[in-house]
Amino acid sequence: MADADMSQDAAPKKKSKLPLILGLVLFLVLGGGGFYAVYSGLILGHAPPESEAEHVGELPAIAFVPLEPVTITLGDVASNTHLRFAAQLEVNLAYQADVVLLTPRILDVLNGYLRAVEVSELGDPNALVRLRSQMLRRIQIVTGEGRVRDLLVTEFVLN
Repeated sequence: MADADMSQDAAPKKKSKLPLILGLVLFLVLGGGGFYAVYSGLILGHAPPESEAEHVGELPAIAFVPLEPVTITLGDVASNTHLRFAAQLEVNLAYQADVVLLTPRILDVLNGYLRAVEVSELGDPNALVRLRSQMLRRIQIVTGEGRVRDLLVTEFVLN
């Protein structure tokens, strides 16, 4: 009987899970605090601006001149492939009236250029970037240097 009592007393004690739980809670608190410190810029961040108004400049004196949408037949007539193109011109405000006056010439240049583009070239993902820069350069030649700042393509549908 004495041996039976000793075998019960000799059973290993279960370890406490308190250190594991405290470690997990401490890990979460310190991790969250570290994230907040980095995210808010307290650590490794830049000094926050004193006021947003100091960093936001005034908009430049620009205007947007819409171009009429153009539908162009590409390739031979039998292929029945069309391109629908619409854009706006970003112009310096002082030259807005001049650019509006030259809109028919601009549309003529764009129409002629887009008709000359191969249908296979339009399938390239970078085609719009190339076409846009080519069209902008032609528009700037028609309107004169310094009048048109950018060409904003608002519609480019091939079907």
